[in-house]
Formats: sequence, structure tokens, C-alpha cells
Amino acid sequence: MIVDVKVPTPGESISEVELASWLVSDGDLVRKNQELAEVESDKATLSLIAPESGKISLLIEDGALVKVNSVACTIDTSVEVPAEAVKEPVQPEAAVDTITPSSGAAESTSSEKLSEDTSLHSCSAASIKSTPLARSMMAAEQMSADEVLKGLKKLSSKEVEAILEIRAGKVVVSSASHETVTRNEERKAMTQLRKQLSKRLVKVKNETAMLTTFNEVDMSALMELRRAHQDAFVKKYGYKVGLISFFLKAASLALQKFPMINSMIDGDDIVTPNYVDISVAMQSPKGLLVPVIRDVNIKSLSEIEKDMNSMATKARSGKVSLEEMTGGTFTITNGGTYGSMMSTPLINPPQSAILGMHNIVDRPVAIKGQVEIRPMMYVALSYDHRIIDGKDSVSFLVDVKKAIENPAIIAFGGKSPEETLLGL
Repeated sequence: MIVDVKVPTPGESISEVELASWLVSDGDLVRKNQELAEVESDKATLSLIAPESGKISLLIEDGALVKVNSVACTIDTSVEVPAEAVKEPVQPEAAVDTITPSSGAAESTSSEKLSEDTSLHSCSAASIKSTPLARSMMAAEQMSADEVLKGLKKLSSKEVEAILEIRAGKVVVSSASHETVTRNEERKAMTQLRKQLSKRLVKVKNETAMLTTFNEVDMSALMELRRAHQDAFVKKYGYKVGLISFFLKAASLALQKFPMINSMIDGDDIVTPNYVDISVAMQSPKGLLVPVIRDVNIKSLSEIEKDMNSMATKARSGKVSLEEMTGGTFTITNGGTYGSMMSTPLINPPQSAILGMHNIVDRPVAIKGQVEIRPMMYVALSYDHRIIDGKDSVSFLVDVKKAIENPAIIAFGGKSPEETLLGL
């Protein structure tokens, strides 16, 4: 019997996806539930899974744009699949082991072997297939296909990760041979994610009245709080609490005080949710992802941090689902992770505002008439001036600043301990 294997649907609003990479070849014998291909939409990567065992016939080429629910391949279930017939995927760990030094002599031999392999492959690297995910990882790390292990016919993200381990110091690569420097250009098609991101960024600039307001935050109290209680937190919950979780909680309190910042425009209407779902920008091998931490307004710090850890793990492995990136009411992005001192973050539509965190730098500041060195962070709020007034945007950012500089405000639901005590 011939079984059709259809392209999966990432979400209701998506009608077209890219078949990023086949993980099997035409005519291979495959087993039920085996991963056959990677399928990329503008927001997520999905796996094409074999519904039955048998002989596969590929109907679509790598990199092709296809309609969801169209037939990507067929499986002839009448062909028996012996246990030894299914090809095992390339294991990057095994490849690395062959060039990992265990002694001085081995280090020299391995280095020479790796140098020889890349030299032999430099002339044919252009003919090697690579997935969009692998290409984006190589571009981000300034890596060429020449550096990937000899003998591969197709590059995937796993092989790129193996080379990154080599670069980190497991292998000392010989630099005895120098290639002639040539001026060249590379042209490659945009991935679906990059295409959609480009459209969204242009749309934000053209269709919103975006402004940005800035402030600076003294991080001393919050950093001291984390230092004093981090060990106890880890002992109780099994994971550390990060700075961004405090910003999520501080922002949720301020959003409840200034609900228009938590609102969005829908046609001629303004929609204001009574909940706070905060999108958090995270980097992944395939690009920027913005998963949503839901109900931040009613969650504790430990619950927020647990959700953050879960989403970060999924983002690193490219497993964040479309549903997990849908429905946020506000966004936080942390450019400080990459050393950014100040920026004007772009609104994440259809939301109306985004908070930008930045790096923490020791700077001299005036404290009660004295100059002191304090760990300071610039924060930025970009907002849609069509529905958010300047007064509310500035006041919102000041409230976030107050909560971070006095973390007790977070514990007392947006008020200082004194205000809570006096019933103010």
C-alpha cells in the first residue's frame, strides 16, 4: 500500500512553509515515527514524521516552498524493513571523537588531519547541501562549509554544533597552510522566518506612531537581593532566578496601573485585556523567537522563572511551538545579553509597547550629594503614540524603575512597605 505523507500545518494562519531539509534520501527504507525532514514556517520549525514503515519516495526538493497539507513524499508499506536496513543519522559526537586529542602526539596528528580535510574540501564546499538552520548558524559564527567534517553530503545544525565544540578548544587546528584570499560574494535565498520578520519590521515603522522614552535604573538593591538569596532559591526550586524575571514582574505591576500600555488597536477599537501575557525575545539557532510567558500578573517569581527556563530550553533547540509565541500583550527584550548599552526596540505587533533592557555598567552617580560607583542599566520603552500618551509611557517606566530599585515593592504588589502598612 502507498501512504501519502503530508506537510504538517504550523497554525491556522499559515498556508505555506519551506521544506528546509530532507533527513533521508529517495528510496531509503524508513521506520514508523522516524523523522524524515525539517519543515520551517515564519515562526517555528516542525518535523515531518513517518506514519508507517516502508520504502520512501521523495516528491519535493530541499528548500522548496510548499502548501500545507500537500504531499511531501510517499511510503510503500509493502516493502519490508529489516532492523539493520534503516540508516542511522550522522552522530556528531562520533565525528568529533576521531579528531579530539587525548595526548600530545594525538593532538598533532588530529590537527594535521583536520587541516588536511578542510583543505581537501575547500574546492567542493559550494556543492554541499545545507539546511537553512545550518546556514544561519554558520553565518552567525562566521563559519564556512570548509570547516565541517570531510565526507558529509548534507550539512545540518548538528554538524555545525560539532565544529563549534572544536573551535571552543577541543582541537588545536594547524594554521600552517594559508589559502589565497579571493574577493567573492555569496547569494542565498532568505528563509521564511527572515522574510516574515522583514515584512513585520517594515510594517511596524510604516503603520505605527512609534516613540521611545528612556530612563536609568540603579541595580544595586536587586543584585544584592539575588546574591543574598540565590543559594536558598536554588535549594528550594532547583534553578536560579534571573534578573529578567524581576523585570517581568515589575512590568506586570506597572501594566495593571497603566492598562493602555497593555492594549492594542483592532480596526477602530482599542482592546484592553485584564491579564498580562508578556512576550520575551529569545535568540535561537534559526533566529529571533518571542515566546509568551502567560499570566505574569498572578504568578510568583519562581513560577515565572520556571516558565522562562522552559521556554529558553525550547528556543535553543528550535522547539518553540506557534501557539507558545501567540497572544502576548507586551514584550520585553534584553539587548544587554549582547553588550548593548542603549537601543530603541521595535514594537511587536499587534502589541503597543515593548520594554528594552540593556547591559549593566558601573558608573559614577550622585547619591545624597556624594559620588558613588553603582551598577546602572539604561531602560527604554518604545510605544505606539496613537493610543499611549507620553505621560503614561514615562510614568510606566518610572514605576518599573522604582520596583527594580526597591524590590520590596514587587513583594507588596506595587506599593512600598510603608504605603502598605499605612493602607495608602
